[in-house]
Amino acid sequence: MSGKKAHVKESCSALESIDFKNALEQFQNLVEKMIIQKTKESSGLCTKDDEIDYDKFYSTTRTLFGPAVKDQNIQAFFRKIVSNPDEKPEWPQIFGCFTGERDGMSSPSKESMVLLISEKQQITHSDIIKGIVNVPLLHLTITASQRGVLTVFNKQDTAWITGCDYLPNLKYVVAVTESTIILWDYKSKESKSDGFVIKPMKNCLLCVCTVTMADNLAKDTILMGDDKGYVYLLTITSDDFIMKQSKTGKVSQFKVLDSESFDIPKRKLHDDWVGKIKYFPALKRFGSCSTDGINSFVLDDIKRLEDQLPVKEFSVPKGVNAFTYCGKAKVIVTGGKY
Repeated sequence: MSGKKAHVKESCSALESIDFKNALEQFQNLVEKMIIQKTKESSGLCTKDDEIDYDKFYSTTRTLFGPAVKDQNIQAFFRKIVSNPDEKPEWPQIFGCFTGERDGMSSPSKESMVLLISEKQQITHSDIIKGIVNVPLLHLTITASQRGVLTVFNKQDTAWITGCDYLPNLKYVVAVTESTIILWDYKSKESKSDGFVIKPMKNCLLCVCTVTMADNLAKDTILMGDDKGYVYLLTITSDDFIMKQSKTGKVSQFKVLDSESFDIPKRKLHDDWVGKIKYFPALKRFGSCSTDGINSFVLDDIKRLEDQLPVKEFSVPKGVNAFTYCGKAKVIVTGGKY
């Protein structure tokens, strides 16, 4: 049995071993309490005694459903409630099942609903899947739709991509998922040398940006933020692609690089998820923001990630979700929920 099939069987067995109806009722009560909490917060009525933070939400959900749910689905569900409590997520989303909207119908038909225990995919209802073929040798799943769409799903990394940018010197596209850094050589004509994957990363990466320098050397520097409030600094050279390749010998479009072989300084700048990170060449500073109400926004030199000197930051009660710099006015503009 392949690892993928074993995981699916384990997840299904985990669901069968619990009182699913009772667990689901408790989970829905938990979600209702969170929505009420967020409503109270907007009115300034919420206290620490009745607060449901991410750690409490995670542990409760894990207790209710066990290994049948994946960490990234728990994170995504919690993120949806926090960002928009007025739009209540549906319970199947905790298992990675998302239903799209149908024209002229208020609810999806049974034929179009798919519950994916092992990984999240989004299936819309404007087409009909007529065939699904698994290719274990190549780690692929191929689908064919009634409207003539052929889709190939690469199962080597099923995590969501949470951010991307362009590396101007190395001429690569960089993207981050929950646990990996992807370097894509979009110019490659070889089907087996499309790029590299750096893994594993301990925390969930949520955003990435390029540090733009004027030296034009054969290297690029990137900044990344994670779900624990850390900001990372990673410099990649062309030599890394040659010297640090994995010795596994597996046939893959993306060669694996061990994250332990890289020097990746990191520093905890926020007490909540890093929502956005950006480097401003005109200021020679980077900015990072978070929904953390204590350290909402940081603007400082990237050298601060390699030392422990104080950083320049300011706080917004409900945190900062977005920011940008206006060179003409020479101001930083931030945006938050309230």
